[in-house]
Amino acid sequence: MRVAAAAYPLDPPADFAAWLAKVSAWVDAAAGQGAELLVFPEYAALELAALDGPAAAADLEAALRAAARHRGAADAALARLAAARGLHVLGPSGPVWDGGARPVNRATLFGPAGIVGHQDKQMMTRFEAEAWDVVPGGPLAVFDTPLARLGVLICYDAEFPLLARALAEAGAEVLLVPSCTEAPAGLTRVRVGAMARALENQCVVVHAAVVGAAPWCAGLEANTGRAAVYGPPDRGFPDSGILAETALNAPGWALADIDLAAIRAVRAGGTVLNHRDWPAQAARLARRP
Repeated sequence: MRVAAAAYPLDPPADFAAWLAKVSAWVDAAAGQGAELLVFPEYAALELAALDGPAAAADLEAALRAAARHRGAADAALARLAAARGLHVLGPSGPVWDGGARPVNRATLFGPAGIVGHQDKQMMTRFEAEAWDVVPGGPLAVFDTPLARLGVLICYDAEFPLLARALAEAGAEVLLVPSCTEAPAGLTRVRVGAMARALENQCVVVHAAVVGAAPWCAGLEANTGRAAVYGPPDRGFPDSGILAETALNAPGWALADIDLAAIRAVRAGGTVLNHRDWPAQAARLARRP
């Protein structure tokens, strides 16, 4: 299958039709290059806050609530796009109030037959926890699709190996990592984390990112990013582990062809067997006398 990771700039849409036109153009650009699985970045749903006006988009709390208010219409539109084009699409993540006092950061996976499921972010950054009061959501899930068994780690989640390992042990072969990072160091943390998760679990990681400045959008005024697709640096994959990547802060799609047989082959007979050997490390941990 061919996967596409978005390096996606934020724009304030004049109205919902303008937002839909932009997203549709992005989807069509990837589908036109043969992509079957598309991944949009973390917090790209904050574009929807501009639909409530500049003052709402510029305020931390108002932006969360405005984006959440338009989420239903956006999800319905993305479901129609995925169905019309026969695609699987991980939509842009954003705030959702799901019965609690504070929002979760949720990404929704769409397929040709409708919504496949949702994944909430597990680990909050300091900004999310201390400034935005965005909270962890529901548990990790593996989505068994006709393309592959998919797992989702939203940005900071990819920096924690046990989360990815739980998905791998539950059968995930491809991990989707939507991210939003302000500074170059933040991008490096997520990038290195994503590459390490691909190495440890001998799987493919599809990393989408927000790129460029958005001074009108509270919390996302500055963004450093690049999209990429990573695999384990072993048999059947590039020595660098990088299957595709965009230039830094350049909008566009990173596209790569993934062979699930190659993932299974490297797990069974790679130069190293990280996926198989993971449990053995427990017996080697240093213990206090």
